[in-house]
Amino acid sequence: MANEFSCAADVIHEEEVLAVRKRLCAGEEYASLASLFKLFGDPTRVKMLHALEIHEMCGCDLAALLGVTKSAVSHQLKALRLANLVKYRREGQIVYYSLADDHVKAILDVGLEHLREE
Repeated sequence: MANEFSCAADVIHEEEVLAVRKRLCAGEEYASLASLFKLFGDPTRVKMLHALEIHEMCGCDLAALLGVTKSAVSHQLKALRLANLVKYRREGQIVYYSLADDHVKAILDVGLEHLREE
């Protein structure tokens, strides 16, 4: 049985290939984007981001909300901070976390919208 996706020619639509090639990003950008999306590959991190979209929270409250240890929350928040997905502010001894910017909210909102489509 022949592969239905094989082509006899090397390039069929050369102009389109050249046009798309001009618009592609550098390889490093794709590697960075893939790393960013890997952070969205963990349900706990995504739930944490969604909670922070709803309201700024401290690590202890996030741990209680998610039913995980403070250590686990701290570990996840560090990864999210390093990726510039969350920011923090200190008030006395309490550290409050929130989404870093509206781009993070947009990623979450578009993802949820996509999942809820019929």
